[in-house]
Amino acid sequence: MKRQVSLEDISDGRLYGKNDMVRVGCNDCRGCSSCCSQMGNSVILDPMDIFRLTVQLSLTFEELMRDRIELNVVDGVILPNLKMSTGTEVCGFLDDDGRCSIHPYRPGVCRLFPLGRYYEDAEYACIRDETAVDRRESRKLPFHYFLQVHECPAPCKTKVKVAKWLDTPGLDRYEWFVADWHWFLEDVQKRLEGETDEGMKNINLFILKLFYIRPYDGTRDFYSQFEERMTQAREVLEL
Repeated sequence: MKRQVSLEDISDGRLYGKNDMVRVGCNDCRGCSSCCSQMGNSVILDPMDIFRLTVQLSLTFEELMRDRIELNVVDGVILPNLKMSTGTEVCGFLDDDGRCSIHPYRPGVCRLFPLGRYYEDAEYACIRDETAVDRRESRKLPFHYFLQVHECPAPCKTKVKVAKWLDTPGLDRYEWFVADWHWFLEDVQKRLEGETDEGMKNINLFILKLFYIRPYDGTRDFYSQFEERMTQAREVLEL
């Protein structure tokens, strides 16, 4: 989700890499679940989030749609997000003790918070036509992390390495997946410009079915499956 704000207004003015130390440590969120409530539709799910949830919970996308996730339009594209419980407005995966019941396989947005990502458009524009492998092996990652200083209410935070905070195995490959998905959505948004209502509906349904509804194979590496689907999507949509 894009935020049309100034970094100076929401951050500490610094940009971080995965090996940098950032003041986000909050004693394992003990006694606090503020970021798991009143989030509306802001916890947007990417294909890897759905892979984790469907495989680890042994649920289909359709079963998750019953009461745990929902669909909303994000910058012109229909995407799933975590659903807040009716009335209480807390995440449906929060348990009775106020703890995350899916913490080992929580979504990427949850792992990132209260960090954000700042993309360097110009740098990525010249490399987005390369294969995913070429980008990972020979290019600089096209985004940095920044600290959202007004989001987490925990006091006296300690410094933690960004990589440790993200708690994601194979972080290098995950970061390139995040970048590839981000720029795919950027290209889709441009593709939707000037489309008829029917055209926009068909494109959105295609993306939902290909990247979210069609089951992933839990015995296979996620990234190879994602790259296969991405190749198909770019060919079909002529991106």
